[in-house]
Amino acid sequence: MEEWSKHHFFHHGKPSREAEKRNCHWCQIRRFKTHPEFPVTIINRMDQIVPDPEFRFIDHSVFGAGVEPTKDEFRSGCDCEDGMDCQYRDCHCLQEMYDSEDVDEEDGDYGDLTQRKSYAYHTHGTKKGHLRSKVLESREPIYECHDGCSCGPDCPNRVVERGRQIPLQIFRTPNRGWGVRSMVDIKRGQFIDKYIGEVITPQEADRRRARSDIAQRKDVYLFALDKFSDPDSPDERLRGPPLEVDGEFMSGPTRFINHSCDPNLRIFARVGDHADKHIHDLALFAIVDIPKGDELTFDYVDGVDDSENDALDPTKKKDMTVCLCGSSKCRGFLW
Repeated sequence: MEEWSKHHFFHHGKPSREAEKRNCHWCQIRRFKTHPEFPVTIINRMDQIVPDPEFRFIDHSVFGAGVEPTKDEFRSGCDCEDGMDCQYRDCHCLQEMYDSEDVDEEDGDYGDLTQRKSYAYHTHGTKKGHLRSKVLESREPIYECHDGCSCGPDCPNRVVERGRQIPLQIFRTPNRGWGVRSMVDIKRGQFIDKYIGEVITPQEADRRRARSDIAQRKDVYLFALDKFSDPDSPDERLRGPPLEVDGEFMSGPTRFINHSCDPNLRIFARVGDHADKHIHDLALFAIVDIPKGDELTFDYVDGVDDSENDALDPTKKKDMTVCLCGSSKCRGFLW
């Protein structure tokens, strides 16, 4: 047991320590809904550094000032009786994923091809609950049933909805601060967890960037919810600058996942209620098989590479963030 974790284990079972427990990382993690079955652990075998005491572990995003979900009267879900209804009938949640030619041969799901609605996931067999290849190799959003639907919690189209289903470990790396690895083997297409944090307005995001000593470093934690941004959208919330998720001060374990130019994870936009597209989820899925203990990584800029052009400008190069991923495909700079 690390010296810096002993206080939690020896003192935080006492009722008199309630105020202190609220600021304890291990106590915060133990409150996660899926923690009893799929725990998150923290380990440091490199040095005496501890996670920032001001950081708070949360298991759902928190809305900042000026950010509000859709009012209840405008929310909607499907009225399907069960998961089969969702897949083969007129499921409201899948209204934007119609695909009459998409047949899952491994699952044996042929059905009525003229009516089939396409789940993003395999629904049977060893790959049940994993993203299908067609989706995994795209940048398309994922549409799921949700708590406003009638189909029930066992609907196969509720993978992200059910939350993280694998144990994760936050560990200290030799040269890139904290990292994350899985304590079990992960299969291609498997859901890992969501990137969460404080959902803030674009104005607040810009203010935090300006306040940061190095704006590029702040962008490590800020992710724009811009998948559905459209200047011609009938929804005024999608016409302007998008909301952003800031995971610097509060987030889950995925906040500690490092960048790689050759990653094993990718972020997908996940939509539950269609009326809340402006605050869609950021869901991380494995894009290759990942052995137990391998570090989890994703591409912070999802393949966009302006570093070569910027590196030619000496005034820009001095402010660029050097990439330390060490992969054979390393682009040299993050941004």
